Amino acid sequence: MKKIVICLLVLLFLSCAETKISGPSATAKIVIESFYEKDEKALKANSTPQAYSNYINTINMFNVTVKDDSNFSVLRDTIMGNVAWVKYTTAYDKAPGLFKLVKQNGKWLADARGSKDKSPF
Repeated sequence: MKKIVICLLVLLFLSCAETKISGPSATAKIVIESFYEKDEKALKANSTPQAYSNYINTINMFNVTVKDDSNFSVLRDTIMGNVAWVKYTTAYDKAPGLFKLVKQNGKWLADARGSKDKSPF
């Protein structure tokens, strides 16, 4: 019995030690990396039509060298119903970025921010 408890505790510590980005933060990471890598297919799959249109209109304005690691890091995130906000940093920008995401058909999609959208951060 002691061996089982010890094994379970070790597994618990190992699972807690590994931090995976999930939910809206994972979508934000996919979108930011796809934007800089100019992966239009991934952008379209992870964005609302309006956000995708905005990304495509600006994607060619950036001449960025693709990095081996984007160093995507979530500073803060929050979910309010079907809307999520993710504040992040990457190796691509010096200043933190902010994503608004919406949940549609059970999937988080990057959305265009309107002038009336207020970030919770």
